[in-house]
Amino acid sequence: MKVVVTGAGGFVGRQLVSRLLERGDTVVALDAQAGGIAHGVRAVAGDLGAKAVRDAALAGGCDALVHLATVPGGAAEADPGASRRINVDAMYDLLLEASALRPGLRVVYASSIAVFGDPLPAHVDDGTPLSPKMIYGGHKAMMEDAVAMMSNRGLIDGVTVRLPGILARPKGPSGMKSAFMSNLFHALKAGEAFTCPVSASGMIWAQSVARCAENFVHALSLDTALLPPTRAVTLPAQRISMRDLAAEVARQCGVSEDLVTYDADAELEAAFAAQPPLATPAAEKAGFTHDGDIASLVRSALATL
Repeated sequence: MKVVVTGAGGFVGRQLVSRLLERGDTVVALDAQAGGIAHGVRAVAGDLGAKAVRDAALAGGCDALVHLATVPGGAAEADPGASRRINVDAMYDLLLEASALRPGLRVVYASSIAVFGDPLPAHVDDGTPLSPKMIYGGHKAMMEDAVAMMSNRGLIDGVTVRLPGILARPKGPSGMKSAFMSNLFHALKAGEAFTCPVSASGMIWAQSVARCAENFVHALSLDTALLPPTRAVTLPAQRISMRDLAAEVARQCGVSEDLVTYDADAELEAAFAAQPPLATPAAEKAGFTHDGDIASLVRSALATL
């Protein structure tokens, strides 16, 4: 299979490209910078908003498109215009251009739990309405509708997966307000003190990046008749308190969990660490999975740091 992956040099993109290469796929990797793109692929570096860059990525056609590229949450809030240009306009154009070359191609779109907004209801399941508050979540929700509409018209065969917290991201600026979840791993692995900006009782939905990449690989070949009419599912995730996450990371790193202290930011906690019970039967019916338990999730996340 020939797969075009946008955002291929990013956190999830690198893991996904590696798995596609391992199974023998041909990969075209598009990212703003070529530095993070793996060897063994045709790399296209440039601005997704530029038609010439999109044309270069689609040159020669493809069997499937995985769209990971995004202006993330914090960056989208800081620059809504950039978010619209990349997260809405460029994606819409990319889907039209890809479908013109291969009508009905499989498209896998990385959406986000930000589409549910905050505060979240007491329980989230497949029937929970989308009510985004952040620019990022609003634009993701808009493009979920675009994927469904284009699938209904036969232009693409779309699958939208909403990502929970994915662990553990590389150290350094990411533009994501949820980066504290990953920073916890880096600090404890280095044996350093860490001040968590949400409370110990704050609850998150989490999945390892390795499991996330496997879910994207699965999405490339699943039977879309198993999906709801919206073509969108929330990936299965484990619901974990920050206290329990810190304790397990500390245990596996061989350090004291006392290295972690808590200084909660109410707004940050409301947006990213007040996740209620989550039910994902539609995703599970379609074959998507989570890591199994907190120990497996942490072990997998540490292995990819």
